Amino acid sequence: MSEELRHKCGIALVRLLKPLEYYQVKYGTWRYGLQKLYLLMEKQRNRGQDGAGIVSLKFDVPPGNKYFNRQRSMDDSAINVVFDKIYKQFRKIEKFKPELLNDPHWAKANLPFVAELYLGHLRYGTFGENSLDNVHPVMRQNNWKSRNLVLAGNFNLTNVDELFNHLIELGQSPKDFTDTVTMLEKVGHFLDRENQFLFDKFKQQGYSNTDISAKIARELDLAKVLTEAAKRWDGGFAVAGMVGHGDAFALRDPWGIRPAYYYQDDEIVVVASERPVIQTALNVPNDQVHEVPPGHAVIIKKEGAFSIQKVLEPKEKKSCSFERIYFSRGSDLDIYKERKKLGELLVPSILKAVDNDLRNTVFSFIPNTAESAFYGMVSGVEDFMMKKKVELIRNTNGTLDEQELRHILSERPRVEKVAIKDIKLRTFITQDKGRNDLVGHVYDVTYGTLKRGVDNLVVIDDSIVRGTTLKQSILRILDRLGPKKIVVVSSSPQIRYPDCYGIDMAKLSDFIAFKAAIELLKERNKESVINEVYRKCREQKDYPKEEFVNYVKEIYQPFSAEEISAKISQLLKASDLNAEVEIVYQTIENLHTACPNDKGDWYFTGNYPTPGGNKVVSNSFINFIEGVNKRAY
Repeated sequence: MSEELRHKCGIALVRLLKPLEYYQVKYGTWRYGLQKLYLLMEKQRNRGQDGAGIVSLKFDVPPGNKYFNRQRSMDDSAINVVFDKIYKQFRKIEKFKPELLNDPHWAKANLPFVAELYLGHLRYGTFGENSLDNVHPVMRQNNWKSRNLVLAGNFNLTNVDELFNHLIELGQSPKDFTDTVTMLEKVGHFLDRENQFLFDKFKQQGYSNTDISAKIARELDLAKVLTEAAKRWDGGFAVAGMVGHGDAFALRDPWGIRPAYYYQDDEIVVVASERPVIQTALNVPNDQVHEVPPGHAVIIKKEGAFSIQKVLEPKEKKSCSFERIYFSRGSDLDIYKERKKLGELLVPSILKAVDNDLRNTVFSFIPNTAESAFYGMVSGVEDFMMKKKVELIRNTNGTLDEQELRHILSERPRVEKVAIKDIKLRTFITQDKGRNDLVGHVYDVTYGTLKRGVDNLVVIDDSIVRGTTLKQSILRILDRLGPKKIVVVSSSPQIRYPDCYGIDMAKLSDFIAFKAAIELLKERNKESVINEVYRKCREQKDYPKEEFVNYVKEIYQPFSAEEISAKISQLLKASDLNAEVEIVYQTIENLHTACPNDKGDWYFTGNYPTPGGNKVVSNSFINFIEGVNKRAY
């Protein structure tokens, strides 16, 4: 993607089901779980680079000894910093008494992070300050083990204000107005209630306080706790956690908006945000890694019992299609195929844009994440050319000589790597003039790949969100090659509406498609549409979220997708560019054809899966009209 988009976040949970001695004997180290956690986090580095943290939980630790350990960092290489600090303590022992470090009993009793349960997190900060307090995992501590709670998640909630007020009604005084604190306190509140219920029950049966603690740990119903805590959550979430006595869980939202996968055998249970990272870390095949069903939770009891339990009533599945287009690793088998299909389905529109002149057209891509779609696009062009060859040969009735036949058969798509991203170049200059000049050199071009003034240049990108990088940088760079026409192809449809479930696309004013629609309304004397949408949005401002309607759809209704794309092309073409510029977008229909199982498309269609989404887009439009530069949730 030429424009960086941020999103929350990556989770990794590791639960060892055997004693640490087992891993020492079989794998040569009791650090097996910690090593797997590192791999899971490193392979999900793409999901968060604003911070990283882990919490470990030791089982069956005597009173007076620490059973939780936490390490977090906000450094540029946060994962490495976190694990280096942990292993630094191990290296000290290894240097002087290596036999002790290889003794799981001694290590667990004397060293931090020697544990049976680990929870890791990678953070992308889409909202709020980037402070260490905001780096997960977050903790809610208590002297009762079964009241201690640790959470880490990939989530955004749209109704934090509503949930915050409910916490106040419960008698709490939350320390911060964020979805993280709100979720932690919600789960914590009902965890406390379940503990108290069980305590009262066992007290009436005559058990001692010490015995009650053990019985609570065995009988605590995490599914019940999560159901009560999450029933009012509006948004996308995949949240994992652990309770101090040893239970662990991973819960996914009822719409399946945010991704979560798990693997389980008799040695280990693993949960992560992406399937291929589990495959890689544990060297297991694709069909042994399973998706956490929407509205369900993976629950692992302290004694090792594993279950998938329904916590919230599943809704129509609306898993985020942007995960398929861009965010998730392309090494996932299904995602790789889907991205290729997205490229292939764009071919008819591309052929139209270059007037079927494939002889004078060069195909390329914007590095690095558009590469899979590029392969699909080229494959589609090859199929088109093959049909034309067959048709041409068939129509000549065998009259071609060998030279003519070779000429026909030798034609193939002209493919070049015209743009090379200089990953070492950092746009750290903040002043507009200096920064824009530096942005113009983020990509290098391969000179001599085009016939100047003759060739069309088709480049594919994952998406075009704001268009700023295209206008200020990429189009200028590509224009140096001297193409007659530059066709920029987006493998995703036009982004028209804000996301409120975990991707950093929160303001309507940022979207080039929205700007294009507004410009078209003004050009065609339809500004009354803007005023009417504003009036309707203002009227519903104080409604319950369930009653909100997405009136912003009316901004786009007067125009076809092609008209908006044409206006975007005009807006992105700087006056000093020599080449003609055309922007080609994916269609909604083709998106669903390529990604049939992941139909979350609200940023393209405005069809939000939760009521809070309609409230967010309405408030976002109000902010746009009133000049308020902030997100709407």
